[in-house]
Amino acid sequence: MSIISLIIKREFVAKVRNKSFIVMTFLSPLLFVGIAAFVGYLSTMKADTKRVAIHDETGLFVNEFNALNSENGEYVYHDLSMIDVKFLKDSITNESYEGLLYIPKVTNAKDLENKIQFISNESPSISFVENLQDIVAKKLTKDNFEKAKLDTLAIHEAQAQVSISQVKASGEESVKGLNEIKIAIGGSFGYLIMMFIIIYGNMVMRSVIEEKTNRIVEIIISSVKPFQLMMGKIIGTSLAGLLQFSIWAIIGLTLMFAASAFLGIDATPVTKIHPEMMNSSLQGFALNAKTIIIGLQSLPIATIFFSFVVYFIGGYFLYSSFYAAIGAAVDSETDSQQFLLPIIMPLVLAVYIGFFTVINDPHGTIATVFSMIPLTSPIVMLMRIPFGVPWWQIAISITILFATFFFVVWFASKIYRVGILMYGKKPTWKELYKWLKY
Repeated sequence: MSIISLIIKREFVAKVRNKSFIVMTFLSPLLFVGIAAFVGYLSTMKADTKRVAIHDETGLFVNEFNALNSENGEYVYHDLSMIDVKFLKDSITNESYEGLLYIPKVTNAKDLENKIQFISNESPSISFVENLQDIVAKKLTKDNFEKAKLDTLAIHEAQAQVSISQVKASGEESVKGLNEIKIAIGGSFGYLIMMFIIIYGNMVMRSVIEEKTNRIVEIIISSVKPFQLMMGKIIGTSLAGLLQFSIWAIIGLTLMFAASAFLGIDATPVTKIHPEMMNSSLQGFALNAKTIIIGLQSLPIATIFFSFVVYFIGGYFLYSSFYAAIGAAVDSETDSQQFLLPIIMPLVLAVYIGFFTVINDPHGTIATVFSMIPLTSPIVMLMRIPFGVPWWQIAISITILFATFFFVVWFASKIYRVGILMYGKKPTWKELYKWLKY
């Protein structure tokens, strides 16, 4: 068995047998599912009903708000137009009501657009204020139509409802919402790669720091080359991470289904939908189901999964080399913070480019360039692939990624070779540069 294989086996066994690894492997899914179940339970609880006083001196809007009380919403409106406004303001101060909607009497209904007030001790939510504005605006608009002797029914029927169908140049029918599915698929894979790099890259760094602090590395380095030791640590830790990640996925899904089936808890937030809206949505879904399936089948599923595996391996090895070099250069995790920011920033940049540039223009210059840069390509390219990327661009991106990986391994091994035996001194960027010349 080769030396690297022995190091890989040693790192893998050491990680898997570690008590903290075992505890977190089985405890993390329990915590995650517990939190998800708790959030699901909270979402099923009915929110406290809030009382809102209405003082309408015009008498135009009382019926509009009374109609809302029959919907069993979060807010209940009380018509207190016969009570003095000053007394109602005191009730707000004493927290008898959540707030007071004051509609003054005016000679011209146009003046109401800027004179209505909502008085409360605390600032209301934006959605609540917008809902109030919408109710008042619709009522005033309806009254304006009636005063102008306009047929509101005819106006409503005259409003056009435009729906533009999407068809590819080849003649295949596309489906609305397919781009959102592409974004979700690409974003999920890109996010998984980023989290895996950060979590298990730090694990590689901590492993190097631990052996360096315990002086174990002095014995190991007498039998193996620094390059072999670094590669063995990266691969061994990645295998342990994949095992842990797989266990998390299996336990998490099992517990989620168990919680939903046996406890009657829905682990996803529940949104109340009106029955008519639900029926309409179901009918629309039934009509478009065939088109959606065809659209999903048109996605490059094989290319997506193949690229995920390749970029997963390439991206993790690339960044883990940096983490291993940093671990060799410092004596503690505290000292490593100054070197971690330049590593994390490309990952953050890739996420921002993915969600703000690829979404709007997946084949644009910015998206294409950053899908070729090796530090950002594992995330950006994965977000582009669902939109359709020429095979030659993927091939060039992968080639650059792995070529950069081998260069970085050579680069990091020079730092690793010197730093692994350095103690008691905090390195600077200038000293790291000198180590590259040794």
